Amino acid sequence: MSLFKARDWWSTILGEKEEFDQGCLCVADVDNSGSGQDKVIVGSYNGYLRIFNPHPVKPGDEVQPEDLLLEVQLREPILQVEVGKFVSGTEGLHLAVLHCRKLCVYAVSGTQGNVEHGNQYQIKLMYEHNLQRTACNMTYGPFGGVKGRDLICIQSMDGMLMLFEQESYAFGRFLPGFLLPGPLAYCSRTDSFVTVSSCQQVESYKYQVLAFATDADERHDTEQRKLSSGKRLVVDWVLNIGEQALDICVVSFNQGVSSIFVLGERNFFCLKDNGQIRFMKKLDYSPSCFIPYCSGFSCKQQDLLGIHHNYVSIFTELTLKSIPFFPALDKLYLFIFLCRDLKGVIVTLSDDGHLQCSYLGTDPSLFQAPKVDSREINYEEMNAEMKELQKIIREATKTQDILPESEKQRDVTVTAEVSADLDEESQAIDSEVKAGAVPSLTVKITIQSRVTAQKPCLAVCVQAPLAVTCDQFVFDDLEPDSSKTVVLSVFLKENCSPPELEGTCMVSYNIPTGIPRVSQCSFSLPLKLVCFPAQPSKAANHKLTIDTNKPPISFVTIFPDFVDPSEGDQANALGFQFLTGSKTTLLASKTSQRYRIQSDRLEDLWLVTKELIHRLQEHFKKQNCKDFACTFSGSIPLQEYFELIDRHFELRLNAEKYQELLSERAVQFRAIERRLLTRFKDKTPAPLQHLDTLLEGTFREVIALADAAEENQANMFQAFAKLKSATHLVIMLISLWQKLSTDQVAILEATFLPLAEDTQELGWEETVDAAVSYLLRTCLSKSSKEQALTLSSQLSMPKDTSRLKKNITLFCDRLAKGGRLSLSTDSATQPAAAMPGGCATIPESDLEERTIIPGSTAVFASHEQTTKQKSKP
Repeated sequence: MSLFKARDWWSTILGEKEEFDQGCLCVADVDNSGSGQDKVIVGSYNGYLRIFNPHPVKPGDEVQPEDLLLEVQLREPILQVEVGKFVSGTEGLHLAVLHCRKLCVYAVSGTQGNVEHGNQYQIKLMYEHNLQRTACNMTYGPFGGVKGRDLICIQSMDGMLMLFEQESYAFGRFLPGFLLPGPLAYCSRTDSFVTVSSCQQVESYKYQVLAFATDADERHDTEQRKLSSGKRLVVDWVLNIGEQALDICVVSFNQGVSSIFVLGERNFFCLKDNGQIRFMKKLDYSPSCFIPYCSGFSCKQQDLLGIHHNYVSIFTELTLKSIPFFPALDKLYLFIFLCRDLKGVIVTLSDDGHLQCSYLGTDPSLFQAPKVDSREINYEEMNAEMKELQKIIREATKTQDILPESEKQRDVTVTAEVSADLDEESQAIDSEVKAGAVPSLTVKITIQSRVTAQKPCLAVCVQAPLAVTCDQFVFDDLEPDSSKTVVLSVFLKENCSPPELEGTCMVSYNIPTGIPRVSQCSFSLPLKLVCFPAQPSKAANHKLTIDTNKPPISFVTIFPDFVDPSEGDQANALGFQFLTGSKTTLLASKTSQRYRIQSDRLEDLWLVTKELIHRLQEHFKKQNCKDFACTFSGSIPLQEYFELIDRHFELRLNAEKYQELLSERAVQFRAIERRLLTRFKDKTPAPLQHLDTLLEGTFREVIALADAAEENQANMFQAFAKLKSATHLVIMLISLWQKLSTDQVAILEATFLPLAEDTQELGWEETVDAAVSYLLRTCLSKSSKEQALTLSSQLSMPKDTSRLKKNITLFCDRLAKGGRLSLSTDSATQPAAAMPGGCATIPESDLEERTIIPGSTAVFASHEQTTKQKSKP
């Protein structure tokens, strides 16, 4: 705040429900009275033109009727009013009024009255110009260095500068690269026009360049005509300010120096007339307008910046002097008013028509300090109050919650309810799965609000290849204690198995104070969404065995949705047919505590293995069995895992090759196009020399390469989904093998699954290689020498996967020798203690238990772990 306040000198309200803008206010001695007192000219979008001669009034008194010199309705919206020497043959001031399609110049004159009603004022139309284009704004000045008269330049909405030499039209020029009109000003010292383009650049155009450039009327001539009558319009200088401009003003306080002031949305610029920045002021508020002026006492440049919300900032060069408050004005437009008795009155106009003349003053301080009653201090009461306050402070510092106590309960909660059964009529849309019928599952999402939630938006996300029928919902404002419910369906869209059967719901909203908030929840999808029961397979290429410490449970109990109840407790084999065509078999031992999962694809083991362990844990949890545990004592299937890595990396290399070939063919295609255009533009074209045939062949190559790149992209997406499934499986096997804690499993997942999506710029291979290398040099390091090695700070696509595969093998070997995963630096050196298992293949025992699949003669070994085997005829 400031010591100075805006003191009301004169004010009035213009019309009813009229609208005003920045160009609607002008201050000048428009009637050429010679008294040295300016008049206030105001035009409105409703077409009313008013001229005021303000006089000071006492507080509480109304404006005198004689202050309004003239009020005329011109029937067309008034965009801008200016006062200058616009009529030839005289140097008197005239009023220029800009309408949407017309420019009118008036002479304002007054007749001295002989009665008490005062003087009479009238306007006379001197000339007018009908515009062919819709006007936006205008500026005026002695263009070309003329003496004793002002010319007018109008900027149209489509980027044309129309110049008028008083009563006659001179020429019109289109601004290059125009999109939207900006503020326009004229610099007399350099004889140039300054504007701000939609590219957020301050641009300057010389008047001489505009005069000799190609006429706008000749712009649409045929190409065969030789444009020798003019030159191309070239900008004099350009300065990028990085934001849109609200206003431009050119002033010259000294004869040899002129300054260009540009008001941006967040910054205030002062430029030299050659485009260099003289100074710049960053604003902490949203300005609405400004006006520079010269103080009559210090001869220093001062600037008035109008601010939204009733304030005006006054700067002397770069120093903020005061911020007076203007009551009843929200959006301000400023001018400096000259009165015979008081110099420098501030004229403000709001967008709703509140016109006010103010000066800066202070209020006398009428405050008198009251007498202090002398009374004795009660120290006991003060000590009791101090103890009570200290107790409150201690209670407040005990809680470590970030949010206050009242905000612990969520203002808006979102819940998701997954249907237990598949949809009777599938809602799958544009599914690429080759199966006959793709099932879908209904998810019901409910949003409950305790307070008013403004602009709530719901986003539902499931990882590809899953998809939802609708993933975005926008609601009206939620009232307190209200709820909204939406229903959608989830289905398999791509022709590959998903690595995760989970989804997320997120609601973003604003509370009444304007603070944005987010509430979210997750939901799990059933396995039957992507597979259905099938006959168990007798042989498979990939097998793994999960050991437990409890007797095996019948599949009828833990998989009631996949087993026919008629089989009873005898069902120890279960088949899962995925929608993508692959099959996975689950076997349970009748005498030992083992389960076997086998499939022809390594990645298909993941979902079934995860579902088996999850259902076993839920089963024993219901029976209040707290010591149930699953273990894995076999070898980690690294070789099969590395094959998936190599396949994914090969497709990434192919994508890079396709991109290079497409770039080469595109360059060749454009070069041939330029050659053909040159031949066609020539008046005497030469033979094409089979350029058209070469262009067609190149075009076909570009289309073929684009199709191949698109197909490779689809294959890479499926390969990445398979790689993520196999990675989830490897993480689970390592955690069961080493009995890792929840935090250590989280480190494993962050190491091997760092990306939700795979791109050419940042791929899975280099990201995982960097993460594994970091763990090998920190918590899994053997000595301090390995910790001293520095890692590369830049990730780039490797040439091959040999380094990655070597680091993953070394990672598993360090875990097998007793390494412990930790992100703390204290656990850098670990004791080397031999542990069972490891990455080596465990030899099979001859005393393995054999279980026969019903209806087949195939057997399996209970200790055999994830090894490839050829099916025997």
